[in-house]
Amino acid sequence: MKIIPHYKTTGDVVNLKTSRTNHIKDSKNKFSTTDTVTENFANLLTKSLNEVNNLELKATDLTNEMAVNPDNVNIHDVLIAAEQAEMAVLLTKGILDRVIRSYREITSMR
Repeated sequence: MKIIPHYKTTGDVVNLKTSRTNHIKDSKNKFSTTDTVTENFANLLTKSLNEVNNLELKATDLTNEMAVNPDNVNIHDVLIAAEQAEMAVLLTKGILDRVIRSYREITSMR
């Protein structure tokens, strides 16, 4: 039995209609600003989120491999990968919560 990871499955592509072009950016489109700080921050944010995603995918792959062929995978590696992914997601969620809270405080200033 071969288990296919969720990110390797394919499905229908649905084009979403956007009401404003600046709401949803395509990954192919670069920022039109000449501000290097904005571009650097956007690149750093994208890179960090990709690293968190890669940790999640690694943990999922190791868990699937352990379920299919437990002799090839060390249980300690699976637990370490799962904990690293969980810590990365929790840290990302904490940062996102603080950013949203700060944004709300700034917009509510009078």
